Amino acid sequence: MCGRYALHASPEVMALQFGLDSVPEFAPRYNIAPAADIVVVRGRTAEFARWGMRGKFTNLRSETVRAKFKDSWRCIVPASGFYEWRSRGGRKQPFYFHPKRDALFGFAALWERDTCTLITTEPNSAMEGIHDRMPLILAKESYAAWLAGEEDAPAGVPASDIGVHPVSMAVNQAANDSPQLIAPVELERGLFD
Repeated sequence: MCGRYALHASPEVMALQFGLDSVPEFAPRYNIAPAADIVVVRGRTAEFARWGMRGKFTNLRSETVRAKFKDSWRCIVPASGFYEWRSRGGRKQPFYFHPKRDALFGFAALWERDTCTLITTEPNSAMEGIHDRMPLILAKESYAAWLAGEEDAPAGVPASDIGVHPVSMAVNQAANDSPQLIAPVELERGLFD
């Protein structure tokens, strides 16, 4: 599951990482939620699409997506990081996952009629103990193959390339949108260790 993410890199940084000829202007956002207009990479250009394919699918499982959505086009969703929540003791603590090596993650996604959905997969060790699903984060060398529709499973980024830290509960409100949302916080001792 991926229900929130951030995109605060500049259009120029995005163009460099994804080898794009054109990128629309966009403002930094720190709490992007489903139903928002988001930037997607399609070929050598980026454009806006509504997050929620067919008005309802925000995430699809990589294990079953081919059978159900074989006529959809592939795209990549650039992200500076994403949030996931760990449940313990009746509370949900948000964590922020971000790239350690590149400026952006490239989430595998599908596009259809100006809407899109993210593809999720089994968690790697960076996500272990926090959630049972994570976005399918493409390795840079897999971008072209993913967009071209190659059938082989795309290479994902290794867990060692993903940083993670706890963040403020303020991210729980989709209306909150500021750089403070991705700042690390101290956890109450013993609650989420």
